[in-house]
Amino acid sequence: MAILGVDVGGTFTDAVLLGEDGLVTAKVPTEAHQEESVVAAVRAVGATAVERFAHGTTIATNALLERKGARTTFVTTAGFEHLLHLARQTRPQLYRLCEDRLAPLVPIERCIGVRERIGPDGVVVPLELASLPPIEGEAVAVCTLFSFRDPDHEREIANEIRRRLPEAHVVASHEVAPEFREYERASTTVVDAYLGPLTARYLRALGARCRDEGLPEPLVMRSSGGAATLEEAAAHAARILVSGPAAGVVGAQVVARLAGIENAISFDMGGTSTDVCLIAGGAPERSSERTVAGQPVRLPTVDVHTVGAGGGSIAWEDSGGALRVGPQSAGADPGPACYGRGGTMPTVTDANLVLGRLPTRLAGGLELDTAAAGRALAGLEPADVVRAVNAEMLRALRVVSVERGHDPREFALVAFGGAGPLHACELAEELEIGTVLVPAAAGVLSALGLVASDERRDAVRSYLVPLAEVGPLPREGEADLRYAGQSFELSVPLQADLAGAFHLAHEARYGYADRERTIELVAVRTVEVRSGPVVELPPPPGTDDRIVGPGVVELEGATCWIPPGWVGARDGHSTLILTRS
Repeated sequence: MAILGVDVGGTFTDAVLLGEDGLVTAKVPTEAHQEESVVAAVRAVGATAVERFAHGTTIATNALLERKGARTTFVTTAGFEHLLHLARQTRPQLYRLCEDRLAPLVPIERCIGVRERIGPDGVVVPLELASLPPIEGEAVAVCTLFSFRDPDHEREIANEIRRRLPEAHVVASHEVAPEFREYERASTTVVDAYLGPLTARYLRALGARCRDEGLPEPLVMRSSGGAATLEEAAAHAARILVSGPAAGVVGAQVVARLAGIENAISFDMGGTSTDVCLIAGGAPERSSERTVAGQPVRLPTVDVHTVGAGGGSIAWEDSGGALRVGPQSAGADPGPACYGRGGTMPTVTDANLVLGRLPTRLAGGLELDTAAAGRALAGLEPADVVRAVNAEMLRALRVVSVERGHDPREFALVAFGGAGPLHACELAEELEIGTVLVPAAAGVLSALGLVASDERRDAVRSYLVPLAEVGPLPREGEADLRYAGQSFELSVPLQADLAGAFHLAHEARYGYADRERTIELVAVRTVEVRSGPVVELPPPPGTDDRIVGPGVVELEGATCWIPPGWVGARDGHSTLILTRS
């Protein structure tokens, strides 16, 4: 029996099949109807007798980025109809006084108030369902004040809307994000409703195509780094917004585990962006909130930090003459100038080719035009372009390590994606990281992460009380804690001495602990995990000779540059382990 993983990206769809014959990989173009891309990738790896199938998708992310979700109505407590539009009254860039702010997903004319009010201590204003006006829309998001404490009013409103609009996709905030901070809860609920109809249609179409192909119903990767059933994923689209990057982190976790390394940083550099994530003690760091396409989403997610720079990023000079790279990208069509498809803008890939870090013919048969790359770079030093993009990567790597109290020297760097292995060693030198891991399937590692994924279901309960007043807590999970008077919290694993653990975590993150100050328990998070398959990667074919830099190694869907002073050798799982000599 075989295990299958298929990850649909914006440009390519990757497949990994792990069976008795070893590891088979494939990469096919992504079509407009993503389910057809999945089927094409499945056929490309020759998948038969599949026991388990896991899937990663960008359908929800793309719909949010392109604003192609459902026509949505927002229903809330009367007097708070402007909640989405007032937001937090903050600017992403403090000194950009004239920066345009993204409009909310729901226009103000479809933000509706209902007479009711629940406070922290109970009902303040009884619910008047008669005050709910006629509602229209393909989707409806319901978020009332303090529904995380008492969801009765919100539940009644949602049920009334479902009665009136049986075909509409209705989401209540207590069903998806039962936590305090009403703006973030409302935003999460709206995103979930806005993306729900489109995502559900796609996933059900995918399920039907899989049945036609004789495949099992696919599991779907969630942002938390765990898979869910097709129906669970269709019910809450906001939970799969970071599906692909989460799968990549799981793949990096597998590669590090097989190499006997518990502490690693995943480094996924693709064509247009780069994702980094810290893996500590064998598990990726997770967060309870992130912003996607300008929308706060308060749901469990693998703590991936993304920067808008990759192999296809365009190099340019700003008005002050400083060299910049990204976020503009040449994309896949026309792509970098060296692809010979009409591209004329200088990119990171062009710079690497001119520097001799890429072969003139890639493993997939693509011929690279060094002369065209040189013409595109006219006036720019290719080494400067690489240094500029490396500076962007370094900032991202420091965000997930140094800025969060971790010493990067205690971690290995797992480099993957089409461009990651080209830059990994130089980044490791800057951070004084001694080991770089480059998987054999570097170009399709997200699909490998799907193969190895656990099934995972997260739950949260809000408290907002002093820790000393709380009764027994679950044995396993995490507690969100803060000092009284603070605005934000830290997550600490549940344990006997929870207060002591919080003091230590606060000191590690912020440099001090206040052991005399009251600790407030904000929320408790628990998770149910059903372990996925234990993945063992095949040994490398042929010799295990050391590779001494400088040199170029071609991989599955990627190329690795080994600078002078670095040596590499493959381990028993075909991972190229690079160390400084």
